[in-house]
Amino acid sequence: MDINDLMSPGRHPIRVAQFGTGNFLRAFTDYMIDVANEAGVFDGDVVMVKQVPGKGADRLAAQGGQYHVILQGKHDGEIVNEVRTITAVRGTVNPYTDYDAYLALARLDTLRFLVSNTTEAGIVYDETDRFDALPAASFPGRVVQFLYERWKAFSGDPSKGLILLPVELIEDNGRALRECCMKLIDLWQLDEAFKNWVETDNIFTSTLVDRIVSGKSEAMSEKFPDDSMYVVAEPYGLWVIASDKDISEEFTLAQAGMPVVFTDDLKPYRECKVRVLNGTHTAMAMLSYLCGVDIVADAMADPVLRPFINHVCFKEIVPVVPQDPDKSSAFANQVMERFENPYLNHKLLDISLNSVSKWRARDLPTLRDSAEKGIFPAALVFSLAALLAFDTIAEDRDGQYYGKRPNGDLYPIREDRKVVEAVQFEDDEDIRRILGDVSLWGEDLNKIYDDLAAIIYRRLQAIRKLSPRQAAEELINGI
Repeated sequence: MDINDLMSPGRHPIRVAQFGTGNFLRAFTDYMIDVANEAGVFDGDVVMVKQVPGKGADRLAAQGGQYHVILQGKHDGEIVNEVRTITAVRGTVNPYTDYDAYLALARLDTLRFLVSNTTEAGIVYDETDRFDALPAASFPGRVVQFLYERWKAFSGDPSKGLILLPVELIEDNGRALRECCMKLIDLWQLDEAFKNWVETDNIFTSTLVDRIVSGKSEAMSEKFPDDSMYVVAEPYGLWVIASDKDISEEFTLAQAGMPVVFTDDLKPYRECKVRVLNGTHTAMAMLSYLCGVDIVADAMADPVLRPFINHVCFKEIVPVVPQDPDKSSAFANQVMERFENPYLNHKLLDISLNSVSKWRARDLPTLRDSAEKGIFPAALVFSLAALLAFDTIAEDRDGQYYGKRPNGDLYPIREDRKVVEAVQFEDDEDIRRILGDVSLWGEDLNKIYDDLAAIIYRRLQAIRKLSPRQAAEELINGI
């Protein structure tokens, strides 16, 4: 993006710097801003900041920042089929090829918000990062550079601080980002006045976001042949924002009917969403794929998998979610409706990415709470056995490990190589070793249930000797 374009007037002033150009932000944040602009309650455009190499931002720039968001599915029992042309994106900045434009964005008088989605691995402190790198290697490093340029440009004016809205799916993401930034400021020995300005005059919110965004389809690509950046998503959305200072009168998307909630306690929302939606996703994904199913909606229609999904969600996860059970059940019913969405090409292989860390974050808390209540969640434990079966190495092709479905088809194991190697097994002692690996789970899972390794090994034997489908059917018929 040309630096002069940042300064030129547009339909709306540039108020949002968006660190990330991916599908989720375009179908979620940019969609909501576009709706709020049309409703006359926000009046702000977005400039995207590229975070990783690739051509996505270039393709978007070639389209003048415009693309389509298609919302399809059921919401509260009603069919939704909405197509919106997004016009709120003014342009993109690539700090790797045009660092001057990146700094020019930081100096914009109208800028107020910084939104980010750099994946869970993005908010990390890197002590090897350098302030004089153009740009810094880490996302927090690039944020510090951005804020430092703004602080200098406005001579530390308190009113020119930003409201930061990270949506990375880690707990208390705003606090985590702030801590990384402050460590880098100390490491780089930047001005004490700048450090005070960041602490005092910038608002680091913590957020929780929820919307399923799926991949492209051949039919939709034919419908929008001139738009390579269109996004398909479900109608459901939720953006919960917690902050020390009330920002609802500035971040006014809710006034346009957007599902934005401001709260002083994010935990109940997070526990429910992560456990019920994400936990059920992770519990079903690897098993369903081994059973020959490719997408979530097909798993929901499967005569064996649907009872398994219902059981793990309603009988094992919902009862131990630390929230009002009626609210958890209502949310679970919404989740089932969302999973059934026939328009979303939500691939199980995509959900399998980093499955061990996902099971640890999303399902292990339920396992632990169940044990404390004297309950044994058999389906959830079976899902862990299915994960280990899914991660079993069948072939190694130039450093990429592949698993094998019962029909002989190979699939990529989308997991860190060291993690995959750590979960290979031959007998029940190997299972005990895997469950006791604190580097994988953060604790020794053998201490949760005395016979957990033996039970998982029996389930793995059933998966191998019968089939994943027959083993799942046998489990469901027995509980």
